[in-house]
Amino acid sequence: MESLLSSTSDRAYDILRSEYRPLDAIFAPRSVAVIGATERPGSVGRIVLWNLLSSSFGGTVYPVNLRRYSVLGVKAYAAIADIPEPIDLAVIATPAVTVPDVIQDCVNAEVKGAIVLSAGFRETGAAGIELEQQIREQLQRSKLRLIGPNCLGVMNPITGLNATFANAMARPGNVGFISQSGALCTAILDWSFRENVGFSTFISIGSMLDVNWGDLIYYLGDDPHTHSIVIYMESIGEARSFLSAAREVALTKPIIVLKAGRTEAAAQAATSHTGALAGSDAVLDAAFRRCGVLRVDRISELFDMAEVLAKQPRPKGPRLTIITNAGGPGVIATDALLKNGGQLAQLSEGTIAALNQQLPPFWSHCNPIDILGDADPNRYQQTIETVAQDSESDGLLVILTPQAMTDPTETAERLKTWVENQNSHPSAKPVLASWMGDSDVSAGELLLNQAKIPTYRFPDTAALVFSYLWRFSYNLRGIYETPVLSTSVEARTPDCFEVSTKDHTLAENIITAARQANRTILTEAESKQILASYDIPVIQDCIAASEAEAVDCAEAIGYPVVLKLFSKTITHKTDVGGVQLSLVDAEAVRRAYQAIEASVTEKVGAEHFLGVTVQPMVRLSGYELIIGSSLDPQFGPVLLFGAGGQLVEVFQDQAIALPPLNSTLARRLMEQTHIYKALQGVRGQPPVDLGALEQLLVRFSQLVAEQRWIKEIDINPLVAFPMGANNHSPLLALDARIVLQDATVSKEQLPKLAIRPYPTQYVTPWQLKDGTQVSIRPIRPEDEPLMIQFHKTLSEQSVYLRYFHLIKLDQRIAHERLTRICFIDYDREMALVADYKNPETGSHEILAVGRLSKLHGTNDAEFAMLVSDRFQGRGLGTELLRRLLQVGRDEHLDRITAEILSDNSGMQRVCEKLDFRISRTADPSVVKAEIQFCRE
Repeated sequence: MESLLSSTSDRAYDILRSEYRPLDAIFAPRSVAVIGATERPGSVGRIVLWNLLSSSFGGTVYPVNLRRYSVLGVKAYAAIADIPEPIDLAVIATPAVTVPDVIQDCVNAEVKGAIVLSAGFRETGAAGIELEQQIREQLQRSKLRLIGPNCLGVMNPITGLNATFANAMARPGNVGFISQSGALCTAILDWSFRENVGFSTFISIGSMLDVNWGDLIYYLGDDPHTHSIVIYMESIGEARSFLSAAREVALTKPIIVLKAGRTEAAAQAATSHTGALAGSDAVLDAAFRRCGVLRVDRISELFDMAEVLAKQPRPKGPRLTIITNAGGPGVIATDALLKNGGQLAQLSEGTIAALNQQLPPFWSHCNPIDILGDADPNRYQQTIETVAQDSESDGLLVILTPQAMTDPTETAERLKTWVENQNSHPSAKPVLASWMGDSDVSAGELLLNQAKIPTYRFPDTAALVFSYLWRFSYNLRGIYETPVLSTSVEARTPDCFEVSTKDHTLAENIITAARQANRTILTEAESKQILASYDIPVIQDCIAASEAEAVDCAEAIGYPVVLKLFSKTITHKTDVGGVQLSLVDAEAVRRAYQAIEASVTEKVGAEHFLGVTVQPMVRLSGYELIIGSSLDPQFGPVLLFGAGGQLVEVFQDQAIALPPLNSTLARRLMEQTHIYKALQGVRGQPPVDLGALEQLLVRFSQLVAEQRWIKEIDINPLVAFPMGANNHSPLLALDARIVLQDATVSKEQLPKLAIRPYPTQYVTPWQLKDGTQVSIRPIRPEDEPLMIQFHKTLSEQSVYLRYFHLIKLDQRIAHERLTRICFIDYDREMALVADYKNPETGSHEILAVGRLSKLHGTNDAEFAMLVSDRFQGRGLGTELLRRLLQVGRDEHLDRITAEILSDNSGMQRVCEKLDFRISRTADPSVVKAEIQFCRE
């Protein structure tokens, strides 16, 4: 029987992972060489060597100095090649011009990791960039990983490693800290001693010549000592690497970022400091939302949020209930909450009735709940217990001011006891506290902190923290909320599990023809043809090169009509008088044609006038929107959605997202704008078809992702009509503008998408041995319902062979688990499913799943396979594995492996059939399958 591959069980995975952690050479080395070690007081080489020797690091330290036999009493070596033992880590503190040769020596000595502390590279200009290129060439011929250059170094407080030139060693803790500024590292380190903040790792990343954000996020994501990751960032570097790693790790460990450069002046300062390009700050915000990263504005907030996210459950919504014994602090908290995107919870009638029974008559009767200045611990407790049950609330903020009748310590004890009883409940809400004052409230603050209740001296700080909590929760939900392909009331996709592989040859032909003609600007007609090829509804138009042709077009379309300039060089028609509206007869059309021709000739020249396009005049009973895309220097194509029309620049009501989108992400993009409230229906107006708008945004994002020669594209206006308001399509593109890349840009120079789109090249039909037709395709988030049904078809034996142990069905189909299975990053992972469509009912069923996952920090991957019991033995597993091997070749992997139970002979036969080598492991119950790819 063709059985199921068990990838690694939890136990076996720990064994396997130990083979694939190349950054352990930097963070957990057994031997360290300090190249540039010296006894000169105040020198970097001396401080680093002393820090290594004086810390509790248990490895061996070797000074390397060409002119000395010993440094600080330790035997020194003239070169790293002279050291008699293998070296895990080389810390380099020599002048920049010497570093390429030093790295070459390290590569020849098979050193596994390096930290380059030296400055003088890209931040100095062309000469420094050339030095970096020389280093990069050395790294390409080895497996050595490098942090820096121009950095402070790294600490691992858990093991005692201090490979920095800082003045002190960080306290051990569970926060992983990464900074692009070495000077900020030293300031944070000094601050952490006063605040008693501990770290699992303390990393100065420098210029990221090799090891980048993504590498470190993956590493800390796998590190059991790291519970949260905080980052000071000046430039994002390799955008796709960062987004891929952050999206995976943020689901289990919060990532909090302070990104410098919000203002233009700060961005320029960061550029001069790191030598990196600074992209649009709004685009960076969109990128952080897309990968579940929380962005904060202050250094203190980095660690506040790391603490809160480790202590408190995530809110399910933005609604906060505030309980206070003084009106002023409640108002202050409300202002901070609303200013930062939170909402005040509306008290339900039941909650108000209960509070009326418990509180004095003069309580506020609304949120914030002012329980008055004479509130004792009992009153606080009763109020908290009551409002916590209100389903309209997503979190609690308890404010206490030390008035005459107040007992801050006993009130804290009551709150502490209540929270400890609630935290185990699945519907637990975050609870924050603001004990205002100093010595009078310090004992109560201590009790609350011991109960993991974050406590703040000022209520506005607490309200801001709740807003951040909600923002973090909101971002994660947007990533892992199961989308659907069509929620429109006029759904054009009858089968929501079909994958669109529509031929877009027409769009490609139009773009190719324009590029061959050395044109970068498409006409409006060409732009609309491209939109229509992606099922984006466009208004009918007719091209006319004379007055007579314009009249003929108008007669055919029907009055009233619109005339627009037809030009291959001008895109903003209104700027040159190129639009005439509400033309009701032939004479009006002739006059409009003449007016457009005269205006264009006068303003830019007659050669730019090629005629007009004639379109029906649409009565704008709907909302004018804009949808567009342009290029960001760091993230490539970005999407824009918002209020459109002629005043688009005035109102500035737009939101930004990264392509590609699914329906959930499209809705989140709309929700960020003010016009979204109107689209839902206001003042008696019916809503627009939001489902249709979601799907249009999804298709538009597909267009942007696939047609990479497009530099800019705008649909303005896209009219969204209220449902039932007219006979048009619910959405209609009235105008479109597309600008292509310059002819000098090669295919290799095209900007890369920050997020890899759905790989349609792997969608192909296949036939089982018995003739059953299936589609083999990459998995999608929309497949979660099908995966639930798939797991219901599996026997206990199949589950055991796949996972090395039994997992109950309710655990296998839990949404939190299926997000890991269906919501994948195609740049890091590929999962192929065999999708069977019943020809009679049209329903879909997943018959098998094969998965290929890159191993962090390597160019290897492991595969896993699972086939529904009744379809085993029909060649599905073999075919899926064959296709995964082709994916591995396409991705230029070095090796693919898997661990298989020894008694899973069926899967072993499949592997052998496809040229895998089967070998024993240290565990007699497990064998290892491995295939190496040859590189030319």
